[in-house]
Amino acid sequence: MSETIEHGNIYFLYRPRVGVEQVEGLEDVQRVYMVLSPQGKKRYRLLVMGRKRLPEIHDGGERYWGFVGGVEESAVKLRKEFEAETYETKTRGTRQVPPARPAGEGVYALVEHGGHTHLAYALELPKEPDEVQKELNIAPEASFVVSVKNPDKPSPPSAGLGRRQQARFPKHLMEKFRDRRFIEIEPPDYLDYEGAELMMIGAREDAERELEIDLDPQDEDVNSAEMFSDLRIRKSRHPIEPLFEGRWE
Repeated sequence: MSETIEHGNIYFLYRPRVGVEQVEGLEDVQRVYMVLSPQGKKRYRLLVMGRKRLPEIHDGGERYWGFVGGVEESAVKLRKEFEAETYETKTRGTRQVPPARPAGEGVYALVEHGGHTHLAYALELPKEPDEVQKELNIAPEASFVVSVKNPDKPSPPSAGLGRRQQARFPKHLMEKFRDRRFIEIEPPDYLDYEGAELMMIGAREDAERELEIDLDPQDEDVNSAEMFSDLRIRKSRHPIEPLFEGRWE
């Protein structure tokens, strides 16, 4: 049996490396983001993927680390994370941080299933995923087993945030760890704390059938895409070809 504990819109974006004008592939990408916009809540959660792509889905599944990079009640406050930025350096002069590119839009559900929390999603855009989605492992539909790390436990080698960057959960959420290193994300309130560290394991390609849920993706296009109205980002400032054509920009 499965129980949906939260659902809403999911957005995928990537930011090119500093100084890169034309992205040719994953080597030109600095960061990959997921944004969860839960239905019925004034909340936008920015999730940062540690390995710049989603986990592969196969027998055993890949284990990828990520973290909550920000939580805002207004998308306008989150938008600065995606905007272009210029700064000065002593050795290289003026440096340009390119704006983030939208790479996918869809619907998601957090689902309790078999003692685990699954993050399941189905894409609405692009209609035909191409090179961008393939390199970032953004499948048309997938689910991942997601767990949250106990901030009192050490992180794996070469992964994890510094002690001061990690989330400070309230007592009632910390008590649920019971000295364990990772636990399921129940309730989803763990995702409302910046610095929450996550472990994602590729689980299912046919998420709806395997989890017995209905994600109900809608038929979206350039005019109805919610990425821009919900996140308040402007098409004129962010190359949109990755979202609608699956092409690197």
